[in-house]
Amino acid sequence: MIRLQNLTLQRGPQRLLEGAELTLHAGHKAGLIGANGAGKSSLFALLRGELAADGGDCQLPPDWRIAHMRQEVDTLERLAVDYVLDGDVALRAIQQALRVAEAAHDGAAIARLHVELDNAQGYSADARARKLLAGLGFSNEQMERRVGDFSGGWRMRLNLAQALMCPSDLLLLDEPTNHLDLDAILWLEDWLKSYPGTLLLISHDRDFLDAVVDHVVHLEQQKLTLYRGGYSAFERTRAERLAQQQQAFEKQQAQRAHMEDFIRRFKAKASKARQAQSRIKALERLEELAPAHVDSPFDFRFREALKVSSPLLDLAEGVLGYASQRVLEQVKLQLVPGARIGLLGPNGAGKSTLIKTLAGELAPLAGRLARGENLAIGYFAQHQLDGLDAKASPLLHLQRIASGEREQTLRDFLGGFDFRGARCDEPVVNFSGGEKARLALALIAWQRPNLLLLDEPTNHLDLEMRLALTLALQDFAGAVLVVSHDRHLLKSTTDEFLLVADGRVQPFAGDLDDYSRWLVDYRARQQAPQTSAPAADKTDKRAQRQAAAALRQQLAPHRKQADKLEQELGQLHEQLAVVEAQLADSSLYETARKDELRERLAEQSRLKSREAQLEEAWLNALEHLEQLQQQLEDSL
Repeated sequence: MIRLQNLTLQRGPQRLLEGAELTLHAGHKAGLIGANGAGKSSLFALLRGELAADGGDCQLPPDWRIAHMRQEVDTLERLAVDYVLDGDVALRAIQQALRVAEAAHDGAAIARLHVELDNAQGYSADARARKLLAGLGFSNEQMERRVGDFSGGWRMRLNLAQALMCPSDLLLLDEPTNHLDLDAILWLEDWLKSYPGTLLLISHDRDFLDAVVDHVVHLEQQKLTLYRGGYSAFERTRAERLAQQQQAFEKQQAQRAHMEDFIRRFKAKASKARQAQSRIKALERLEELAPAHVDSPFDFRFREALKVSSPLLDLAEGVLGYASQRVLEQVKLQLVPGARIGLLGPNGAGKSTLIKTLAGELAPLAGRLARGENLAIGYFAQHQLDGLDAKASPLLHLQRIASGEREQTLRDFLGGFDFRGARCDEPVVNFSGGEKARLALALIAWQRPNLLLLDEPTNHLDLEMRLALTLALQDFAGAVLVVSHDRHLLKSTTDEFLLVADGRVQPFAGDLDDYSRWLVDYRARQQAPQTSAPAADKTDKRAQRQAAAALRQQLAPHRKQADKLEQELGQLHEQLAVVEAQLADSSLYETARKDELRERLAEQSRLKSREAQLEEAWLNALEHLEQLQQQLEDSL
């Protein structure tokens, strides 16, 4: 178990923990939450042994293997799949020792190391690494690319895969979903649910926490408080505690009135779509849990637009993409005031391409895009954070777009985004990703948009800021089009979904649970062997028969090869059985027969190595044969 007793932890002049207590039993899956800068990552460093406690005790079982998600990448020349395999340090050590033993022709060492390799699941390691990469959204081609060829977000995915590859008793994950899309998050949820060890997870994704963890550790006011259940249970329990305070009660009443008013206005059209009902449930749950966030430092609204057009945007027969690549075809989309649309779709399908086109960053390759006379777009995307002036303060950023406004009015507005006092005057260069995202949202909120185009707006935002953004979007009178991996934000702020997939943009009639099931089917379709035949209603029957005949011709040699490998594997098993029977003879281990023992061990090692090669070749041959047979069946 993990046991922290009377723990004090300090970084520089800042006291992060003082007299903290925590006990986590083996097998627990716990979410670690708290405000940015409270000390969550420092606690991880303490558990990894990179920091020492300034007081008290931090106890972990001495034999525990600890895996963690690194935040840096320093081997840019490694292939992606090899980089992930490097996460299993023990396996890499065995493989290196085996290479040394083979070079020295040390039969005894080779035999022993092959046993260790088998125990470490070394023969299946490459397949397991590729399965992890596929789950996190990497294509087969990407798995063979250099680490240095990937962007920062995809490198973080590689670091996550590397952490999952490492056999561990304790897994420490710091914001693993920050650079994932919804597809990869759903896959990661399933993986972590089946993880047998102890998990400690830092995350600001409430739905992800609810799906994965069974305990929540809240770091607040230099103390650690353990709650049973997921994040929603934590909110309810904490709300009950805070409800005893008059301040909590007063803010609860104000938030409840706001939520009830919103639900009343929304229920009038709730019967129009299935997802509308789930949104009302989410809003009602938010209303119930709002007191848990009474001490949130964030409280803001998007300023109301002075003028509006209808429609705001009208895209017809759109072809969207880049000069060398058409991403979306026949796109028809009209955005009117009050529209609340969430974009769903697999990674790389074109969601960001659509938003960039609507925002004016990309021109349509074809079609007509009409903009309303009074259109005022508020566009948020991660790349815009890099466009902030590093030398300017939040106050100066706001003054540049609000010339003539009183300074105190601007400071009050920035205070709703938790830029207060001296923080208003500090240069952005020292800001974290979350602080830059808050500033970008503040600049958008000030400019009175009537259309919000939001591409992953919650990346780097903590739970309190996500809740504040959700409430602000609920109160926003204009139109919203949002791409987000934060399911809670989607459920709480959108009325309808559009599905971006297979080069098209179409309405999606279901809710997010339906989308999860759609993704499973979509992945299955993507992985299924594809025939080269056209659609059934336009099939050239003659070409179809010719393709089937060609496939039959291909089947014969592959079936023959598989049979040959199976026969050879059977013969090798017989040889291996003879050698292992000889090794079972106790007299073989007498000193006088030392040379004979060495020969038998070397022969066993050679046969096992050949066995692994044959098994892999045989399985590959069978898999290829099955693919060809499936293609033949599909073509008939």
